[in-house]
Amino acid sequence: MESNSGYKNPSTEKVITKKDLNKMIWRSFFLQASFNYERMQACGWLYSLLPGLKKIHTNKEDLSAAMKDHLEFFNTHPFLVNFIMGLIISMEESKQDRNTIRAIKVATMGPLGGIGDALFWLTALPIIVGVGAELAINGNIAGPFVFLLAFNALHFGLRWFLMSYGYNTGVGAIATLKEQTKKISHAASIIGITVVGGLIASMVSLSTPLVITAGKASVELQTGVLDMIMPKLLPALYVFFVYKLLKKGKSPVVLILITVVVGVVGRYLGIL
Repeated sequence: MESNSGYKNPSTEKVITKKDLNKMIWRSFFLQASFNYERMQACGWLYSLLPGLKKIHTNKEDLSAAMKDHLEFFNTHPFLVNFIMGLIISMEESKQDRNTIRAIKVATMGPLGGIGDALFWLTALPIIVGVGAELAINGNIAGPFVFLLAFNALHFGLRWFLMSYGYNTGVGAIATLKEQTKKISHAASIIGITVVGGLIASMVSLSTPLVITAGKASVELQTGVLDMIMPKLLPALYVFFVYKLLKKGKSPVVLILITVVVGVVGRYLGIL
């Protein structure tokens, strides 16, 4: 007889081990291997969860229902998916209502997608690439290795930590996530702006050879005026100019073309 929970076998046992969690983590690297525009990451999501689902749902009808649910639309940041995975597998193990499991999955995938973009693509990646690129530009062969090791250490470490955190804290982790989301986003924005400022000073090269002459006196515009006002003033002004165009909707391709034209014309006229 079917229980009120909707499961043919509603008994709850703690069957998921650390080995099972690790297996699901390794599978999660294939989250986007079957990406499509109908269900996004759904196939990879189910593939990642499947070892845990098979251990939890020994009844074939229960397993079938769970698999069908997890083939529904799913899309989040691939580096943070293990938090949702640990949370959901914990709910599956305790045989929570299927609609509740679906609702929690949908409620968490969107915010984590946004947080992941801010933390990784807009903050961590520029910082680590900047360090690696600076080493490489200075002729240090360690540059690309520093980038690969540092970025993947962060990536892999987060996957294992979030899987364990999501599974052990269960639904209670959602409240903590909501409380910390604004703080994390604010901190990421501050770090990102600081790094961009450092990259402008170290990576953007723009100067002028013009000399101002007044009678017998002459002053180099770059070293005698602009650098006295603020070092790297021209690179900063040009970056603000490009940023303003970007905010107005100009595409990166157009901005690249403008930069090339400014460089070529400025060099030809002798002002840059």
